[in-house]
Amino acid sequence: MLALATAGFAVNFWAWALLSPLGPRFKDGLDLSSFEQSLLVAVPVVVGSLGRIPVGALTDRFGGRVMFPIVSAATIVPVLHLGLAGHSSLGALLVGGFFLGIGGTAFAVGVPLVNAWFPPERRGLAIGVFGAGMGGTAISALTTVKLVDAGSMSTPFLVTAAVLAVYAAAALLLRDAPGRTGPTEPAARRLAATLRLPITWQASALYAVAFGGYVAFSVHLPTYLKTGYGLAQADAANRMAGFVLLAVAMRPFGGWLSDRIGPVRVLAGSLATVVAGAVAQAFTPALAPVGTIAFLAMAAALGAGSGATFALVALRTPADQVGSVTGVVGAAGGLGGFLPPLVMGSLFGLFESYAIGLVLLATVSAGALAFTLTAVHASSADGEGKSRASRQREPRTAG
Repeated sequence: MLALATAGFAVNFWAWALLSPLGPRFKDGLDLSSFEQSLLVAVPVVVGSLGRIPVGALTDRFGGRVMFPIVSAATIVPVLHLGLAGHSSLGALLVGGFFLGIGGTAFAVGVPLVNAWFPPERRGLAIGVFGAGMGGTAISALTTVKLVDAGSMSTPFLVTAAVLAVYAAAALLLRDAPGRTGPTEPAARRLAATLRLPITWQASALYAVAFGGYVAFSVHLPTYLKTGYGLAQADAANRMAGFVLLAVAMRPFGGWLSDRIGPVRVLAGSLATVVAGAVAQAFTPALAPVGTIAFLAMAAALGAGSGATFALVALRTPADQVGSVTGVVGAAGGLGGFLPPLVMGSLFGLFESYAIGLVLLATVSAGALAFTLTAVHASSADGEGKSRASRQREPRTAG
């Protein structure tokens, strides 16, 4: 179930990230401004993020076995629109990008599905492994431009639509954990209860920085490298793929490490690394070696921090509210990735420099670090104590 869910997350994220590698090409072909290009790649992010709230609630109600095939099949429609007719104007691209956001909601389906199959002491690693499915963005980065060059603008979209169709059929093999029962309360009441949980707001704030930073770089890094360093589009896309792959590899490690030393410590180390990397890159050093080291350090830290955030969610969230909490936290993470590309594009248009944007990233990360070491640490100490006391009472498969 973990492997099948992870594959589904990767395929849907592949579709979700299709527009980012083509951003520079659309900018040149349609004569877009820096802001319009940033808006184009950011629209799927915000829609996919906000959509996680209702999709997470629906997953609590109907289970991942039902929701994964539905989300995957629904994502095919905007992918085909973009490939066949929706890439000839900014308006058509924005419409397609809006509905492409459906693919980004798959995260809120997979976390509660995977969480229920594992005991508490193994959930950090399990959800970290599932989270590695965000490597679907690397698949997009590595293949999209090459498929366009080898065929036409439609080719990557048609290929992705075919893969989505295959997975939607395969996802019918998914099973929810034994003993799972759907909540009977109305969705609005469940959402209100979710918003009253302290972990919802704490994890949302941290995920907005950790995963939001990853999303922002994954959609804007090709533009940053092309504009700031004069790299060719294919070279910029390959470097972005390297950033993504390292972040993906570090996400399970962050979950595994959180199972052993606690998610708060992992988050603190990750955020401190992001601060240092953003400050170093604000000076626009040469890519070899300082710039590359700074970006790779931030990639590793953002991946580990994302894994640690959901280890914290798994540790402190009631089993029947994991989907709803995941939806809200996932939305915050995606929204955290929506604003930075727009800010970076606007600042570069005004000052022809990305330095201010990177200083803002360092400042926000420093604030998140202080929050982790104070409020999150204090509440986690109490929450983890209660969790240890209750583990003897919790069945192996939560339901």
